[in-house]
Amino acid sequence: QLQASGGGLVQPGGSLRLSCAVIQSRYNYYSIAWFRQAPGKEREGISFLSPLGSSTNYADSVKGRFTISRDNAKNLAYLQMNNLKPEDTAAYYCALGTKWPAYDSADYDHWGRGTLVTVSS
Repeated sequence: QLQASGGGLVQPGGSLRLSCAVIQSRYNYYSIAWFRQAPGKEREGISFLSPLGSSTNYADSVKGRFTISRDNAKNLAYLQMNNLKPEDTAAYYCALGTKWPAYDSADYDHWGRGTLVTVSS
C-alpha cells in the first residue's frame, strides 16, 4: 500500500513537499516514482528513483524544479517541488516497481491514491 500526502493550494513560485508512505516489505528493493495527471490530460511520469536512491530521472517539464528522494529506513518517499507553475496543477501519485531503470507507468505495479496540487494565485 502507498499513500501520498502533502498536496494543497500554493501560489505560483511557491513550494510544496509531497510524501509517500509505503507499506511494503523490502522497500529498498523497489524503484519508486511520482506520476501526475491533470484534468483532461494523460498521466505523466515526472520523477523516478532507483531502489537504493543512487539514480534519478526527471521529465523535462520538472527538471531543475523537482527533487525526488527516499528514506528506506522509514519506508518513505518524497517529492520536493519548487518554483511551482499553474501547469503543475494535477493529482500526484506515487508508485512502486520492481524494475530499474523504469520510466513508464507499465513498469510500476503498486500505486497509491493521489494527492491534489493546485497552483493558482
